[in-house]
Amino acid sequence: MHISHNRQARFDPPLVAIFGCGNILLGDDGFGPAVIEQLAGAGLPATIRLIDAGTAIREYLLDYLLAPELRPVLLIVVDAAPGQNGRIGQVRRCTPADLPAPKIHDFSLHQFPTVNLLRELAEETGIEVVLLLAGIDQPAALCAPGLSPRVRAAVDGACARIMALVAPYLLAPETAAP
Repeated sequence: MHISHNRQARFDPPLVAIFGCGNILLGDDGFGPAVIEQLAGAGLPATIRLIDAGTAIREYLLDYLLAPELRPVLLIVVDAAPGQNGRIGQVRRCTPADLPAPKIHDFSLHQFPTVNLLRELAEETGIEVVLLLAGIDQPAALCAPGLSPRVRAAVDGACARIMALVAPYLLAPETAAP
């Protein structure tokens, strides 16, 4: 269920939303959910929301586009990026605008129109959008859960980078970065 279906009487949007994207049953494609799982033990405050989006991030992004009251200040998307020229396990930081047009269809946020939605969020709403992409060879063709050793090792580094990104938002809500 995505956030627009939340039936709570009062819903406080997070300052930061961190999405882990990928299919845990397809080997290294499960990088994003592995990062979310590790961050879940970090004791982050409720103002920082962790979401294992699996392969269904589009609904969340549409909610943010259509409902300004739900928008975080910072949106971090963690995913695997196949075809990184042998850079398996290396995590790069970029924005949606940094993705070259010919690579949009290769990007594993489960493809178009997700990258376009991220671009629109960054350009039209004022949300800061950060992508952390781990280089992988290719997602497993058959069901093969579990990360390769190099991608598993990248989880710690990605978590450290995320903690640095969210540090300004770890203060008391009234003093946190806007």
